[in-house]
This record gives sequence, structure tokens and C-alpha cells, in this order.
Amino acid sequence: MPTPYPKLPARPVRLIVAGLALALTASGCAQLKGRQGYVVDPMLTEAITPGVDNRESVEKTLGRPTFVGQFSDNEYYYVSRETRQLAFARPRPIDQQVLRVRFDPAGNVAAVDRTGLELVSRISPEGDKTPTLGRERSFFEDIFGNIGAVGAPGTAGPTQ
Repeated sequence: MPTPYPKLPARPVRLIVAGLALALTASGCAQLKGRQGYVVDPMLTEAITPGVDNRESVEKTLGRPTFVGQFSDNEYYYVSRETRQLAFARPRPIDQQVLRVRFDPAGNVAAVDRTGLELVSRISPEGDKTPTLGRERSFFEDIFGNIGAVGAPGTAGPTQ
């Protein structure tokens, strides 16, 4: 009885498998681009003018801010960040723009400031422990340290 499919020679099958493996390996090395936050339109951001615009016109032109100032609502921040990432590495910022719009007490635009990637801080934590003030305790002191402390004289225990 004849087989329905002809048998391929071993060499082309090996080449096909090697090509597929190479393609899968190379696709893992592609750079991933990401964008976070506000999508900056240079024409709109340049249109914001101190002394001419107010809070309402800024919101109509640029939309709601990414966040408002922490201590007063007289500052709007529009933050945009572009990142690149290789395979399983952490994403690294390649471009960042922060547009800060400051308002006077009457709600009119007082100043417009722009900053970029130059203000991004690189933080490198040291070790696996957070330094704290206080007493050094051993493993067993952490586990058994409260034995006898609950309801001891001079502490507030349950009332009857």
C-alpha cells in the first residue's frame, strides 16, 4: 500500500528546522518600543502662552494634565516618556519630556517650563537590606522576642 505523503530527504528537513530555530532566536532580540504618558504635539504645546491663556484654555488645548502639583493646584504637569527594551532586559528611557504649566492665583498662565531626559535620576540600590535605626536582632529574637511581653505588668493588656 503506497504512503499518501512522500518522504522528504533528511538534509532539507534539517535545514528547515535550523532556519525556524534561527528565526525564533532572532525574533527574541528585537527591540520593543514603549510610550508612556501624554502624547506630545509640539504645535499645541507651543501655543500655550503666559499672560494669554488660562486654566480652562490649557485644558481645552492640551487635555487633562498627567498630574497636578502636590502642594497646590496651580501647577499642571504633562509627562511623556519613550522607552526601549531588549528581550528580557529592563526598559530604559530614551526620551522624556515634562511640560509644567504654572498658574497665578487668578488662574492665568504665569509660566511654561519644559525639561527632558537630563533630569532623570539613575538610582542604584545597594545590597538586599534596608538600613534601619534601632537594635540588631537575631533570627530567634525576631521569632520569640514577644513571648511574655503580652499582658506583662506595665503594659496595656485586655480588660476584664
